[in-house]
Amino acid sequence: MSKKDEAPTPDTESKIAVFKGKEIRKTIFKNEWWFVVNDVIATLTDSPDPAQYFKRLKERDPELSELISKGGVQFVPPLMLEIMTKGGSQKMYCWNTEGIFRLIQSIPSPKAEPFKRWLAKVGYERIQEIEDPELAIKRTRATYRIKGYSDEWIEKRMRGIDVRKNLTDEWKKRGVNGETEYSILTSEISKAAFGLTPEEYKKHKGLKKPTENLRDHMTDLELIFNMLGEAATTEITQKKDLRGFEPAKKAANEGGTVAGNARKDLEKRSGRKVVSAINYKELPEKKVRKMLES
Repeated sequence: MSKKDEAPTPDTESKIAVFKGKEIRKTIFKNEWWFVVNDVIATLTDSPDPAQYFKRLKERDPELSELISKGGVQFVPPLMLEIMTKGGSQKMYCWNTEGIFRLIQSIPSPKAEPFKRWLAKVGYERIQEIEDPELAIKRTRATYRIKGYSDEWIEKRMRGIDVRKNLTDEWKKRGVNGETEYSILTSEISKAAFGLTPEEYKKHKGLKKPTENLRDHMTDLELIFNMLGEAATTEITQKKDLRGFEPAKKAANEGGTVAGNARKDLEKRSGRKVVSAINYKELPEKKVRKMLES
């Protein structure tokens, strides 16, 4: 693989899979899912230290270790998914479905067979989505409905995903790459639009897990102003034909400021703050609506 091919797509929307209540991070690369190896190990073994478990596993299974070291097609090079954690940016090993199936062979676990069926289903759904991209949108909508979100909220959330993708596609075309740079630019938009970085925003809403998506806990108005900041950033970037990280950072601040000014104007006219401590952990929807009306 070339250096360009080694990096997975930086788009991180809807990249958490759940197996029996356990979260497994994943990313799309060359139209297939790649899963964080440590997450799979933690799910199958309940090990508190999956990295150490994997190290011992390779010692116990020389064939697995040899496949990795000698360049087995499904293993080398594994993708490195860059993830923002409390301690900062961290790179995690990812393997595709074929690689994960081989990993499962080496792990004695009663969850192995149901996990294989789950993994096959996830892979098959991805193939369906490639053939019919609308399926992915339908599945995302269905997932939000099951969680108890209102149709009105879902429409805004789905539109926000589209706006975000347009922005990240624009950044990628213009030489901005990697989750770290995307995170910095996103933070720039958020600070200008809401007066808070995403991490500060998550604390404000009482979100503690790194896997909790801030946007899934935004109110309708927060989603709208978030979209405005990102759409404005895209527009400014395109119209000024900006390229590279530093110009993109300036555009992110300008786009966020557009949303920030609109937010402040609304707050002045309505007498209510847009930035809210409400989160959507306590669905169904009626509980959230009650909080909004209080």
